[in-house]
Amino acid sequence: MATLQDLASVLRSKNAGPFQVTLDILFADRETCRRVLAAGVLDARVVAALYEVPPEAVSIIPFERANAIKVTIPRTSGRRGSGSAFDRDVYGAQQHGLLAGLECGFGP
Repeated sequence: MATLQDLASVLRSKNAGPFQVTLDILFADRETCRRVLAAGVLDARVVAALYEVPPEAVSIIPFERANAIKVTIPRTSGRRGSGSAFDRDVYGAQQHGLLAGLECGFGP
């Protein structure tokens, strides 16, 4: 069974303002993107559990024309804004790792 990391061409994260992070998942082809969406692996409840945020705070937006899915969540580093004291990832660039191991329910 393939993981999201196996299927995605690009899996990255970055700030979406000082209090949110966006997780970008890009695929090489439209069919893989559609299969991942249909598998339901990127459900708000699943993402919320991984990142310990409320499900209603998770936004999942498919961009099928670009073979991509964008997930936006609140920053989880101590519930502080980017660059605040004790922030461990100022740019939000290391937050995508939790998504990498999600099993998609089908092979590559």
